[in-house]
Amino acid sequence: MERVALITAAGSGLGAACARELASAGFKVAVASSSGKGEALGKALGGLGFTASILSPDDLRRVIRDTHAAFGRIDIVVNGCGAVPRGELLELADSDWQAGFDMIFMSVVRMARAVTPLMIAQGGGAIVNLSSFAAVEPDLAFPVSSPLRAALGNFAKLYAARYATQKIRMNNVLPGYFETRWPAREEVAARIPAGRYGDPAEFAKTVAFLASDGAAYINGQNIVVDGGLTRSF
Repeated sequence: MERVALITAAGSGLGAACARELASAGFKVAVASSSGKGEALGKALGGLGFTASILSPDDLRRVIRDTHAAFGRIDIVVNGCGAVPRGELLELADSDWQAGFDMIFMSVVRMARAVTPLMIAQGGGAIVNLSSFAAVEPDLAFPVSSPLRAALGNFAKLYAARYATQKIRMNNVLPGYFETRWPAREEVAARIPAGRYGDPAEFAKTVAFLASDGAAYINGQNIVVDGGLTRSF
């Protein structure tokens, strides 16, 4: 039986790396992004591609419906995330906070709401959310992202508590500084014990492991992939 992976916000960067890694691991992939790059990538990997926004509940439902119609199942969902507002902490507008909430948190809730019944019916599945190291070590450089990623960590634990008996897992993977996310800066690399920015392929292998049977007992966790940058437990 072929396994199926749906990856959102994956036209480039870490999401695209995850799509490529999962395809190389034997998954049939469906790739979505708002830019159109995800649609091209999904087709290039021999799967499906969609131009769709994670901010649109209708788009999410369409992507899930069409993926399930084509492949008959969805075994793993990788929830990517677009750009989140940044700025001075108390100068951010209400609209900035709401945009971050919709991008980081509600996109995952809406995806889970739509895909969980399908996973229950097929006997299980896994959801992996791309988060940030700032979830466990808040950083003023990421004032909107930091608290909302922490909320996403709590949601994953609640989801795990509710659906573990249905053989569905949800985990968050927290990247540090990766080559596709941030311009390389020597002063930042010097803060990282590994001494370098991460390679997106390294991050993708962690996600692929969480999609595998080897991760069957990992649930509701925040897994940091950052070269040793964060010090939190």
